[in-house]
Amino acid sequence: MITKLKQLSVFLENSPGHLKRMCEILATASVNIETLTIAETNNFGVVRCIVNKPDAALAALVQGGFAVKLIDVLAVEIADKPGALLTILEKAQAANLNIEYMYALTKGRVEAPALIMRFTDPARAEAVMQ
Repeated sequence: MITKLKQLSVFLENSPGHLKRMCEILATASVNIETLTIAETNNFGVVRCIVNKPDAALAALVQGGFAVKLIDVLAVEIADKPGALLTILEKAQAANLNIEYMYALTKGRVEAPALIMRFTDPARAEAVMQ
C-alpha cells in the first residue's frame, strides 16, 4: 500500500536548544510528531518529520522564525522479511526513479511497517510503487 503524506523539512542551527524550541512550538500548536529523522552538517541540520497537522505545523514554525518547507513524500509499505527493501529498490531502478532519501515510519499512518521515501518525481513514483 502507498500513502501520500506531507513532510516538514525544518532547517536548524546545529547548536543546543534549537531542536527543543522547534518541539516546543509544535507542542504549543497541538501538533504531534509521528516520526522524524535528522541529517546534520557542522553548522546546520535538517529535521524531516511527519506530523498529524502539517499545515498547522508549517504556520507555527514559520511564525516562530524557522526556515521550513512542506513537501510530498510517499509511505511505501514493506514486508517484514529479508529482501523486501531490495524489491522496492528494483522497482525504482527499473523505472529510473531516483530516491533522494528514506527513513522508517512505524506508527500512525499505515497498517504495516513503511519507509518514507522522497523521489525526484513523486507522482510517477506513486504510480510505479502501486
